[in-house]
Amino acid sequence: MSKKVTMQQIADHLGVSKFVVSKALSGKGGVSDATKERVISAASQLGYFAQKNAYVKSMNLEQLPKVPASGKQSVLVLMPNIRFQTKESLYWGRILDGISTCLEEDRLGMVIVSEQSVEHFLHFLNPNGILGLVGVGEISTSLLLEVHRIGLPMVLVDHEDMLIPSDAVFANNFESMYRLTKNLIGIGHRQLCFVGDIRYSRSFQDRFLGFRNAIEEQEGAEQQRDDYLLRVEGYEHEAFEEQIKQWAMKRKKLRKLPSALICANDMIAIGAVKALQELGISVPNDISVTGFDNIEDSYRMEPALTTVHVPKEALGRRAVERLMERIVKKGAPIEKILLSSELLYRDSTAHVKSGVKQQ
Repeated sequence: MSKKVTMQQIADHLGVSKFVVSKALSGKGGVSDATKERVISAASQLGYFAQKNAYVKSMNLEQLPKVPASGKQSVLVLMPNIRFQTKESLYWGRILDGISTCLEEDRLGMVIVSEQSVEHFLHFLNPNGILGLVGVGEISTSLLLEVHRIGLPMVLVDHEDMLIPSDAVFANNFESMYRLTKNLIGIGHRQLCFVGDIRYSRSFQDRFLGFRNAIEEQEGAEQQRDDYLLRVEGYEHEAFEEQIKQWAMKRKKLRKLPSALICANDMIAIGAVKALQELGISVPNDISVTGFDNIEDSYRMEPALTTVHVPKEALGRRAVERLMERIVKKGAPIEKILLSSELLYRDSTAHVKSGVKQQ
C-alpha cells in the first residue's frame, strides 16, 4: 500500500511552511499567485491530487443531485471568453452545439460561463441543480483547481492540464496528422514545413509530433528543426498571413521554399494560401498547403483546402456522455478519449511535378 502524500511533504519539498501549502491548496488568500503555482506543481509531481480526499471539500459531494430521469437539472459549461474562443467560432461553436444537443436529449439544462476570474467564477458553483462541468478549450489552472477542489465532476474538451487530473476528450490529433503527412510524402513531397506554435495548445503539440514522426521515418530524413517548423502566432488568418508572407519572401530569395506547408489548423492554412498567392506563388502548383479542423471556410476558399475533419459536434456530445458516466461512477479511472478524424483531400494539394528538383 502506497504512503499518503501530506502537506508537510510538499512543504519540505519546496522549503516553505505547511501553513503556506495549506493556504495555497485551500484557495484562501495570503499567498502570491507565483507561490500558489509552485505549490500546485509540486503537489501534482508528488501525487497529492491523485489521492482520494486530497482536499477538505467546501462542498459535500452528497449534496450534488443525481442524474434525473426527468426534470431540469443543469450542467455548467466553462468557456472562457477569449477573443478567438467563443460560441460564434466556426470551431468552438460547433463543439458547443454538440454539448447543447446532447443535454437537450437528456432533458438537462446548460449554463454557459465565460468568467475567467476565480472569485467571480465561484458564485456559479452552487451545488443545487448543478450536475457537473464541461470545460471547452483553454482554461487556466487556477479555475480548474477550484472545480477539482470542491469535487465537482468535470470533463475537458480539447484541453488537459497536467497539474489537475480530469477526464478529457480530444480528436486523434497525432494519428490524423501522421497520416496526412504520410500521404504528402507518398505523392512526392520531401521538403515539408509545419506551420504553427506548438506551445499554443496540447492539440497543436500532438499534431506537430505526428508530422515529425512521419518525416523522420523516411530514409535520409536530415531536415533540421528550423527547416521544418515555422512558429506563427495570432487568432485570425489575417494575423498569420503577414508572418507567413515575410517568411516566404526570405525563403524564396534563398531558393529554399518547401514543397508543402502543413498547417496546425485551417485558420493558419487560409492565411498561408493568401500570403503565397500575394507573392505570386501558386497553390498547389508551386506549394501544397494543408489545414486541420475542417471549418466551413476551408471548403469555401479557392483553392478548397485539404484538411482533417475534426468531429466537433461529436466531441461535445462525448464530453457530456463521459460526464454522466463520471457522475455515476465517481471513483472510476480517469480517461483520455480520442475520437477518430477523417482526412479530406481537396484542391490545395497536388503531386510534386516529376523532374522538378526540390530545394
